Amino acid sequence: MSKFGFISIVGKTNVGKSTLLNKILERKLAITSRKPQTTRNRILGAWNHKDMQAIFLDTPGVHTGHKKVLNKYMNQVAMHALKNVDLILFIVDRDRWGEEEERIIKQLNGSKIPVILVINKIDRIKNKEDLLPTIEKLKAKFDFEEIIPISALKNKNAPKELYEVIINYLPHGQPHYEEDFVTDLSKEFFISEIIREKAINRLGDELPYSISIIIDALKEDKKLLSISATIYVDSKSHKPILLGKKGDMMKSIGTAARKEIQFEYDKKVFLELWVKVKKKWTDDVNWISQLGYDLKKYEN
Repeated sequence: MSKFGFISIVGKTNVGKSTLLNKILERKLAITSRKPQTTRNRILGAWNHKDMQAIFLDTPGVHTGHKKVLNKYMNQVAMHALKNVDLILFIVDRDRWGEEEERIIKQLNGSKIPVILVINKIDRIKNKEDLLPTIEKLKAKFDFEEIIPISALKNKNAPKELYEVIINYLPHGQPHYEEDFVTDLSKEFFISEIIREKAINRLGDELPYSISIIIDALKEDKKLLSISATIYVDSKSHKPILLGKKGDMMKSIGTAARKEIQFEYDKKVFLELWVKVKKKWTDDVNWISQLGYDLKKYEN
């Protein structure tokens, strides 16, 4: 009998949610970075396995330190993912439990949705027995259906053991999407995310949070994909940092992005990048809406 369901991947920033999603799907769908708050929107990815279809929802990391409109939106998206799904994968770092995790637990209390606690980054533990006290402590936090230690980066227990759990907890039902369906992301969104990833992985700690990408033009034929995009920063002082000496930073970002876009779409890519300033855009409701973030959708 067929199985189908929606699965939310939730947790605080930088615990490896997007890395895990990419491992499960066996393709890069969500951009990754060591910088916190890399994921800004809900990323949907479909996994088809024999007679089962699981729809994963990767979410922004829950965080409490920022109060700007963009940060509030990201938290709303994450909290919304705790509702109307069939299974929740709650990802935590092996040795870090704080205010963000407590906030998620508070939202989960009273919910009838099964929750699997996934302890990530166990590759940093030499002796597995050292993990036992952590597991016992986390058992007291919530009535988790199961607790599974993994290393999403090093592939320990992920995704093999998670496959078995997912299959077990998904309800019976017919697939909602065609077998070749992968995601509902638009090509423009996916390309803008690739550019943003290449930028944030080359910049310092502050600048990644203040950049946004808009695809100004996209033309495609059988052999060529032509893209014109603008990278926006929220301060004049950030523009020369992004440009780099003699434009070296922008060249590096553009080259890396072009190579990955070519790989994804298997055709030659012409990529033109510009840099502009949009002051305090992370606190500008209208501008954030223009970027494709649906503020009203996740208000409740």
